[in-house]
Amino acid sequence: QVQLVESGGGLVQAGGSLRLSCAASGRTFSSYVMGWFRQAPGKEREFVASIRWNDGSTYYADSVKGRFTISRDNAKNTVYLQMNSLRPEDTAVYYCAARALVARQYSNWGQGTQVTVSS
Repeated sequence: QVQLVESGGGLVQAGGSLRLSCAASGRTFSSYVMGWFRQAPGKEREFVASIRWNDGSTYYADSVKGRFTISRDNAKNTVYLQMNSLRPEDTAVYYCAARALVARQYSNWGQGTQVTVSS
């Protein structure tokens, strides 16, 4: 059974940085895509970034390009989201998710971690 556990959220001032981690377990993820999503109060969940586990190719939402970096550590089965130049509008609950390469939707989700950026 796939399990995703996020950590690393917290309170930071605008312009600051945070690194989120997503520890994945329960299967081999070489044929998976790992993603980060976020949901702010009163808003729909939105895509942030994704990475293909096998070749490391990445994709970002326009709102975070140049500020956020997604990466993975194969040995630790962990995906990271390095967030720099944080803005108050980045405040949200951040979720890690996984889907098979051939799947169109993410099938596994973590419990989420809160990120709050103060102005």
